[in-house]
Amino acid sequence: MLTLLGLVARLPLPMLHLLGAALGLLALLRGRHRRLIADNLRHAGLYSPLMVMRVGMELGKMLVELPYIWLRPLDEVTGLIREVQGWEHVEAGLRWGNGLIVLGPHLGCLEMAGLYLASRMPMIALYRRPRQAWFHDLMQRGRTGTLGRAVEPNLAGVRALFKALKRNEAAWVLPDQHANDGDGVWTPFLGRWAYMPTLLYRLHDKTHATLLLFQCKRLPWGRGYRLVIEPLPDLPADTAVASRIVNRVMEERIRQLPEQYLWSYRLHRTSGNERPPGGPAL
Repeated sequence: MLTLLGLVARLPLPMLHLLGAALGLLALLRGRHRRLIADNLRHAGLYSPLMVMRVGMELGKMLVELPYIWLRPLDEVTGLIREVQGWEHVEAGLRWGNGLIVLGPHLGCLEMAGLYLASRMPMIALYRRPRQAWFHDLMQRGRTGTLGRAVEPNLAGVRALFKALKRNEAAWVLPDQHANDGDGVWTPFLGRWAYMPTLLYRLHDKTHATLLLFQCKRLPWGRGYRLVIEPLPDLPADTAVASRIVNRVMEERIRQLPEQYLWSYRLHRTSGNERPPGGPAL
């Protein structure tokens, strides 16, 4: 498998993105996959048949660009970021001295954003090992040569995040994922209730680290990427209120670039004993 992916990684990015777009359209022939995307878009008020197609194409690009990102030389890969907007916010946060809590929603090329930051400063992120051994090996190869490291999503891993912030380093957090039972809060997101992690709010409340939102947009025709970094407001201690503030910012960014969001993710599902509140998610 790694040999095949190595051959894929040799293709130029424009060709890869063209191939990915075609594969993404083919994947929409799977009714369950297409219905999941369409359902999520409807709840967010963004549905149209054309948008479903555009989302499918971008999902295909996301998959085929990963071998390129992980198997090419690091300098070559990060050089594909043609423009960086907002790096001054990283520098300002480091001068503040309480570390950086970096929020990387599933918008655009998440892996590219993380690699770019980890190539320039120490960064730590929670990491759940994938079931496929070959995929784990591929990810590890792609992330060597950076200042980033990954830790298991357990108590030791959370402690490692706190220690990194105390060292004035970066802690990478996925803010738009389904939380484990007992580790989240029900909060409105994209038209529905979502059970989302509270870790970033605990980190911020204890450390007063600088909060930054990273998004790495794919440019048309495989021309590369644009990394946009923006600060988030200082959050209140009330987790429910803080989550609404963060979600509102993420929603605004997603609605600016809806085709590049991960609409195939079942973020709004229920699991375990956790059930959403009654009434609409306003």
